Amino acid sequence: MPRVPRTWTFDSIPDQSGRLAVVTGANSGIGEVTAGVLARRGAHVVLACRSPERGRAALGRLLAETPGARAEVRRLDLADLASIRAFADGWGHGRLDLLVNNAGVAMVPFARTADGFESQFGINHLGSFALTGLLLPHLLAAPDPRVVAVSSEGQRFARLDLSNLNAERRYRTDAAYGQSKRANLYFAAELQRRADAAGLTLRSMAVAPGLTRTNVLTGGANSDRGRIYQTLIRLLIRVAFRPTPEGAKTSLYAATVADLTGGTYVVPDGPLQLRGEPVRRDRERALHDTDTARRLWELSEKLTGVSFLKA
Repeated sequence: MPRVPRTWTFDSIPDQSGRLAVVTGANSGIGEVTAGVLARRGAHVVLACRSPERGRAALGRLLAETPGARAEVRRLDLADLASIRAFADGWGHGRLDLLVNNAGVAMVPFARTADGFESQFGINHLGSFALTGLLLPHLLAAPDPRVVAVSSEGQRFARLDLSNLNAERRYRTDAAYGQSKRANLYFAAELQRRADAAGLTLRSMAVAPGLTRTNVLTGGANSDRGRIYQTLIRLLIRVAFRPTPEGAKTSLYAATVADLTGGTYVVPDGPLQLRGEPVRRDRERALHDTDTARRLWELSEKLTGVSFLKA
């Protein structure tokens, strides 16, 4: 397992001038850090956010830190296929060099998206699947396009049950979250296989950020879970989780390191992939389970109505 030099920092990222990037969920947490660092290194960054108000606030923070940065906010709700289609239809920039599928929800109470999908599966996987497919023509117009899927260390303990992805039989919040994040890994690997088979230059990466201080466990659908939950979760995050910029390292490494091959999975190198420096991990079972990945892809096409890169 090749190790990343300990000296790798955000300042090691090469000049990103001329690259056009979309970062979903860029109004807070890992997404905000990812967008800010890319902009600071010269990329034109689109902050794709469900809330335009929070997106504009994040853009204000970015421009205050990096005056003159090329950045903009566009509305994108991954819980609504109509919003995803509107985002893609209104793209208008021509090519797209980098798509970071970062937005997601975690450990939320049972809910359904605008299209009737269980929310964690619908947002974390199906929304990103549809967005990637609809933006694919713009990605393929770039000379060296990349797609980065932000998965989770929690996927290692999940079992992908293709007959219960949408809470057809039962719902457990931790199981639903874990399998949605495992779906991210299957999707990233299958996207690379299909791109290779089609002779495309696109590179698809997956990452796990490790235990990171973000609002994914406290904001959004988790914001009304009560005072005790909020207090305990905030205490846990403060004590056990690492600063948000550390969690963004794997995303930025996958997005910018020149010699990364498609299909790479980047994780922290510490115990259980919870903390540490970015490292490439190639033994993950989901990366090589082509049958499950194919079946998930075909199901995702059926559910979203977005079809691309036929096998």
